[in-house]
Amino acid sequence: MLKTPAEFLAWPNRAITLLGMSGVGKTTLANKLPRSTWFHYSGDYRIGTKYLEEPILDNIKRQAMQVEFLRGLLRSDSIYIASNITVNNLDPVSTFLGKIGTPSRGGISMETFKLHQRLHGSAEVSAMKDVADFIVKAKDIYGYDHFLNDAGGSLCELDDSEMLKALTEHTLILYLRAGDDMEHELIRRAVAHPKPLYYRDDFLDREIKVYLQETGAVHPDEIDPDHFVRWIFPRLVQHRRPRYEALAGQYGYTVEARDIPDIRDEQDFLQLVVGAIQRRGNR
Repeated sequence: MLKTPAEFLAWPNRAITLLGMSGVGKTTLANKLPRSTWFHYSGDYRIGTKYLEEPILDNIKRQAMQVEFLRGLLRSDSIYIASNITVNNLDPVSTFLGKIGTPSRGGISMETFKLHQRLHGSAEVSAMKDVADFIVKAKDIYGYDHFLNDAGGSLCELDDSEMLKALTEHTLILYLRAGDDMEHELIRRAVAHPKPLYYRDDFLDREIKVYLQETGAVHPDEIDPDHFVRWIFPRLVQHRRPRYEALAGQYGYTVEARDIPDIRDEQDFLQLVVGAIQRRGNR
């Protein structure tokens, strides 16, 4: 949704989608806004509590069944397992994605990994299609004036025209661009604490081949899961950058992630968006 600065400031029920790499500052920026008037929609939370709830639990139960002490208790319904997903704790979603590689090092097979990737991709598309309905719910049911969609870092990977139409028709797209320094920091964090990630299928297949050639491994089951995440993350950053920029260039606006720490409150945030709108209009 494209607007002039005047239209944006006069917009009585603002709805904004934050776009950018995980860790770039989307949630930090969201937390600068008053919770009393802004509904914070977390795409990852919706994924975990709605679309992947059962697969996540099945994955946890499958692991628990490998523990002899728990196996009998589960089979006799003596205990039950539930995930405690919150907006601030999305570990069950991350764990479900998993890491490809040697099982003894915490990895999962290529077949299982790709299944989880497909399920997550479909779930993210569905969660983003729900944004339009939640904008209405946030206002009509809960009384929030404004709406913020904190989208996942993999949004740019999802080629779904209906999802894109829903977001661009109902929200203003705001891309938080990571400069070179920020990208280096994201890579440093990924190296220090490698986490499960979502990859496009074609990107993953291409990079797996390169990784196997470089390391001399014969099969993906031989991959060291954490080493692979550290190796592929800089490539993922390079891969996603033009996809983010293409979305923002066609449908939205761009701000610099380095400016987020300077945002103190809602007024600063509004001026940040106005500046982005003005820059686009002056191009």
